[in-house]
Amino acid sequence: MPPRILLCGDVLGRLNQLFKRVSSVNKSAGPFDALLCVGQFFPNSPEQLDELTAYVEGRSQIPIPTYFIGDYGVGAAKVLLAASKDSANRGFKMDGLRVCDNLFWLKGSGNFSLFGLSVAYLSGRKSPEGQQFGTYGQDDVDALRAIAEEPGIVDLFLTNEWPTGVTNRADTSDIPAGFSDSIGSDSTISELVQEIKPRYHIAGTKGIYYAREPYFNVDAVHVTRFIGLASVGNKEKQKFIHALSPTPASTMSSTEIAMKTTNSTLSPYTLVEKGTSPKDVSKRSGEAIADDQYWRYDVSQKRRRHDAGDGEKICFKFVSSGSCPRGEKCNFRHDGDAREQYKRGVCFDFLNKGKCERGPDCSFKHSLQDEGDMPPSRRPGSENTRSKECWFCLSSPSVESHLIISIGENYYLALAKGPLVEDHVLIVPVEHMPSTLSLSSESEVELCRFQNSLKKYCKSQGKEVIFFEWASIRGTHANLQAIPIPSSRAVMVEKAFNLAAQKMGFKFLSKNFDSISDGRKFLKTQADGQSSLFYAEIPGGTILLHQVEEKVRFPAQFGREVLAGLLNMADNADWRNRKQNKEEEMKIVEDFKSRFQEYDPNC
Repeated sequence: MPPRILLCGDVLGRLNQLFKRVSSVNKSAGPFDALLCVGQFFPNSPEQLDELTAYVEGRSQIPIPTYFIGDYGVGAAKVLLAASKDSANRGFKMDGLRVCDNLFWLKGSGNFSLFGLSVAYLSGRKSPEGQQFGTYGQDDVDALRAIAEEPGIVDLFLTNEWPTGVTNRADTSDIPAGFSDSIGSDSTISELVQEIKPRYHIAGTKGIYYAREPYFNVDAVHVTRFIGLASVGNKEKQKFIHALSPTPASTMSSTEIAMKTTNSTLSPYTLVEKGTSPKDVSKRSGEAIADDQYWRYDVSQKRRRHDAGDGEKICFKFVSSGSCPRGEKCNFRHDGDAREQYKRGVCFDFLNKGKCERGPDCSFKHSLQDEGDMPPSRRPGSENTRSKECWFCLSSPSVESHLIISIGENYYLALAKGPLVEDHVLIVPVEHMPSTLSLSSESEVELCRFQNSLKKYCKSQGKEVIFFEWASIRGTHANLQAIPIPSSRAVMVEKAFNLAAQKMGFKFLSKNFDSISDGRKFLKTQADGQSSLFYAEIPGGTILLHQVEEKVRFPAQFGREVLAGLLNMADNADWRNRKQNKEEEMKIVEDFKSRFQEYDPNC
């Protein structure tokens, strides 16, 4: 049965009125699984704080799990700062920070699974001021653009403000009276929604209700439905709560996903509006917004520079699909050679800019491929070309050789970049392969030696070691991560992974083996090359395995985030927060070498 979700506009601190209505709807038409709130959640005046405080302190009860992105208004800073410091909110929190029972703050931007639905969100509003709460930044936008590149369809996209231009091509009789695109609208959201292509886009802020006709997306078979919701208790009695029961896209057939209604329109964001005011042009012209969906954003820039020679940049729509609806009017280059390289699995940012900002996190290749080369998803296990730009190939100028600890015939051991904890290392195949499970059985012998050596070393330090790998079908150069944890925490590892899996809507396959080699023999039988998989080898001989279908999203840093939560190291979950300079890294490597020497299988 599809999940049943309630949507709500700006709450404005009127929680009693909201939850009274939710309880009534839940009783008459429920039960509903969750409530998602967009627009300002907190009150406008201090007089309304008592109502909010009663729920936060547990004196009043919230009837169903409630999520909000409008982290601004009176009292927001105090409540959210307390939630940020709560030890329960450290580490792996894709589904929001807990404020109190049944109330969760979706902070920044992200994507999580809610009863099987893929939910993406952008918290706060655009603001030039770097406020701690209530605004979003460039990093939040970039994170969503990265999500848009991943396989799978987003079911729900939550934003506070409306996308600029959403009423373009819409039936004018349905547009609410007094509607203005200049208030409560955001052009950045227009850009994002074109990239993410959600099935439903929900927004608040304008104080009016509007359900737009479905519209077609460029280069996607499904349509998007926009719903703008009014504020709770509005005097005009406009609709502020809306019920949905969508079947998750991940469980739908291609025919079901492609179904359209007779009133569907073309995308409102590809239309260049006439009569744009000079003020709007100075900020960002409608044409510029339309152009952006045909170009892959350079996320390293804080602002687009339209005078920087767009004709030298490559059209993403042409490269990714082989065609561009703008044809000769497109401002970006239609490069057939780049199209061929993209089909062979080469990173678009590498083709467009000569570099990729994502480094090891990128799942595409960073070198030009010879004719006949195919991405790992099409030729499983066949990628053996050592990329000149690969971060892990020993022959590459990009490899940071000072991080290397020990080198064998088929594998080498290296310090992890931005390690989660002390002695966090990577076991990396010398051969350029997408997964350690792609290598020969002979190579497995050496890998197991490295693993056993690390286990003995960690045991001498009063620790256990967790091994895990994200074996993506789009993977380039594999690495098996090894993270030590205190022995006292070992009994909690399986529970932590299972809890994280539950939050994402899946369940691990758990199997026990007498030895590392037996466990890996089993893993190799599960690597069919048709689907990605995540696995963790945990203390006690247990292997946790999850196979990920191609159209399902899965976070590349899942294993690290789970362990960051287990160890109460939320700030260390992102490796970029733990980066050191080269001198610091060299010292760490030398210290580790001296401690590890008696266990090193290559000494």
